[in-house]
Amino acid sequence: MTQSLYEQIGGKDAINAAVEIFYAKVLADARINQYFSGVDMARQKGKQKAFLAMAFGGPKTYTGQDMRKAHAGLPGLNDTHFNAVAEHLQATLTELGVKDDLTKQVLAIAESVRGDVLNR
Repeated sequence: MTQSLYEQIGGKDAINAAVEIFYAKVLADARINQYFSGVDMARQKGKQKAFLAMAFGGPKTYTGQDMRKAHAGLPGLNDTHFNAVAEHLQATLTELGVKDDLTKQVLAIAESVRGDVLNR
């Protein structure tokens, strides 16, 4: 039986590590960190961990909003911002030693929600 992407990248521990590293990069980036001003980052990280686990074929414990609703109230959000987030996601996976083919799968999943995140 083929392992899910979630299992292939290392499961819960890998997702937890990736989210911590990812948000450190995002919060240090002046292109996008304003979108996290006033956000409860512990809550945000928890939601992100659950969402990624679900999106990658792991446990389905995510109870947050869909991507369109979750990002609808963010003024001026555009492709430049989405690209910055994707860049940090890729850098995080590279830093964690995730294989290129798995990183490509993760980035394809991220790309698949671009329209919803940007509300178009």
